[in-house]
Amino acid sequence: MLNILKKLADQQTLELFELELLLSQELKANNPFNLNQENGLELIQKRCNLFTQVYADLFNLCHKFNLKNRDIFINLLWKLWLPLAIKITEKKAQTERVFIQGILGAQGTGKTTLTSILTLIIKYLGYSCLSISLDDFYKTYSERKELQKIDPRLIYRGAPLTHDLNLALNLFNNLQNRETTEILIPRFDKSAYNGIGERGEFERVNKPDIILFEGWFVGVRNINESLFNNPPDPILIPEDLQFAKDNNQRLLDYLPLWEKLDSLIILEPKDYRFSLQWRKEAEHKMITSGKTGMKDQEIEEFVNYFWRSLHPQLFIKPLINNINLVDLVIEINQNHLPENIYQPKQNHLTKV
Repeated sequence: MLNILKKLADQQTLELFELELLLSQELKANNPFNLNQENGLELIQKRCNLFTQVYADLFNLCHKFNLKNRDIFINLLWKLWLPLAIKITEKKAQTERVFIQGILGAQGTGKTTLTSILTLIIKYLGYSCLSISLDDFYKTYSERKELQKIDPRLIYRGAPLTHDLNLALNLFNNLQNRETTEILIPRFDKSAYNGIGERGEFERVNKPDIILFEGWFVGVRNINESLFNNPPDPILIPEDLQFAKDNNQRLLDYLPLWEKLDSLIILEPKDYRFSLQWRKEAEHKMITSGKTGMKDQEIEEFVNYFWRSLHPQLFIKPLINNINLVDLVIEINQNHLPENIYQPKQNHLTKV
């Protein structure tokens, strides 16, 4: 199949038998993108046309994200990025208002890479697209300093309660107002105050057709407290457990925001502990390049803080199995690359 796709990459026209071979491979893989024997050839041809249109621009974009292996790029483009972008635009076509696609993923799972890739492909499909991060809705520096006086456990930005939910809800309500033509997007400057961060200038943009709303707990719901009876590491002492329970309660305040989502995709590491490894790799790379970075002990405490806050085993696992809240799960391997795709209602994986 890769040889056929390389022909597409070289702008060559495929023969009918090659299209049929691509279709048969998709059907064997039990793909999660609603492709079947009846509509298959038409959808495969549509994907081929889009492949040739976006290939050059997308290949250059992926170089910036250090994805330079051509075979891996071609495979991901065909099996994941193109059909996912098509699926999002097809859903958008069913509504006149802005379509809001949620993307949930821990640090290192590739949220920024995926949103950049999808934004480019979606534009080729004729729709305007804008990426917004949950990080953009952090409370201001002064507000977070006051928050720490109320709850000294909020030593880092990121946990529930550190976001300005009124700001977020006002923005999404404005997006869904049909009379709105322009919107102001908050942008967060993570470098301000020596990395503590501060809300930056608002960005004025034309209202897009599609919003990609990403974040490390976008769409995460509160769970039954009985699940805390046997908490995973590093929730070890009563204070850790109380912090986890308090964050669970604070998630209730986020539900009105999650209700704005039209769809939710989860980027799931095959092992949630990859996040610690990825953070260490990133910090080591910064130090090697001459920048300041955290030591390993600091990294471990930093990552453990967020696991104590909303542990993946407690909060992400139940969500992944919820067919009413999640449309697609993309498993991420140790090398930050998508490896499997599936829908919660399916009992099989599609290999990427």
